[in-house]
Amino acid sequence: MLQLKLKSVNKFCELKMKARRIIFPSPGEVEVEEFDFNTQNLRNTDIAIKTDYSIISAGTELAILEGIESWAPLPFVPGYGSVGEIIALGRSVNQFQLGNRVFTFGKHASKGLTSILTLPIPDSLDSLKAVISRMAAVSITANRVSQAELGDFVSVFGLGLVGNLSAQFFSLSGCEVIGIDISQPRLDLAKKCGIKYVINPRKEDVNDTVSTITNGKMCTSVIEATGVPSVTEQAIRCAGVLGELILLGSPRGEYQSNLTDFLNRSHLISNGCITIKGALEWRLPINKNSSSKHSIERNLEIIFNLIQNNKLKVSNLITHVLTPSKCKEAYEGLKNNKDEFIGVIFDWKE
Repeated sequence: MLQLKLKSVNKFCELKMKARRIIFPSPGEVEVEEFDFNTQNLRNTDIAIKTDYSIISAGTELAILEGIESWAPLPFVPGYGSVGEIIALGRSVNQFQLGNRVFTFGKHASKGLTSILTLPIPDSLDSLKAVISRMAAVSITANRVSQAELGDFVSVFGLGLVGNLSAQFFSLSGCEVIGIDISQPRLDLAKKCGIKYVINPRKEDVNDTVSTITNGKMCTSVIEATGVPSVTEQAIRCAGVLGELILLGSPRGEYQSNLTDFLNRSHLISNGCITIKGALEWRLPINKNSSSKHSIERNLEIIFNLIQNNKLKVSNLITHVLTPSKCKEAYEGLKNNKDEFIGVIFDWKE
């Protein structure tokens, strides 16, 4: 069976071929390199993909590029999610056919293998929009762990790609959402995506403004989407009594502070008795199963539907579609020009 499938793949590509990928050879260095890609010895569960688009996860990939992620030692091939066409299948893969358009957790490469989670893309969903689902799957985890309900106030600190999408999910759930960021263009973009309230800490006091918006009750849920530890200390002050602080952004970097006040906001009822939750997407099971309502797979299926029906606004979030040859420009922009570089996607179809 495998041999027949691999013969069929010749309609799409050779069994042995050259491919391209982005690599971080050392801290601060980004390159495109050529490598040998071979579909001749697939494992039973492997799926080989010819990539159309791949999306950058700015926080994670910039941290890897700096050489500060211990789980990703350099040199390292980055990548978080991609969409493309199936060009070869392992023996045990029977839910797909050659030529199917799929979403994967793929690397930044013109061709790649995946066996973690591969989902068909609805026919009416554009591939460029579909690839942003990868970051939406990160964002939706805050919604999944939150206690916020219809009519509750939710504040989101950080309105980059992950924060903006998180704010949209809470808005779709019927919450009154307050977006907070020091970048005015990101605040303006959030408004275009349907976020009702926005606050620029450089122009107004965050606590006072949140208190005014909520009539002094503050927020049921506060989402920290920047990963900056100092912002977490600010964010917890916006939570109301018995509220929650949800860590959506992965904390990075050294930060020194007196934690007593922060901890007392969690411990003392007079200070709110705030619950602190982690919202890393991998806390959920990858595949749908009978023992868990939520899973990454189910989240993605829901996200596809929301994008298809224009309920989740993603078009304005795609700020740059670049060829891999412009990879240095992509990462430099995400690091140094956060007002303009938000959703950055590589186009591998050249």
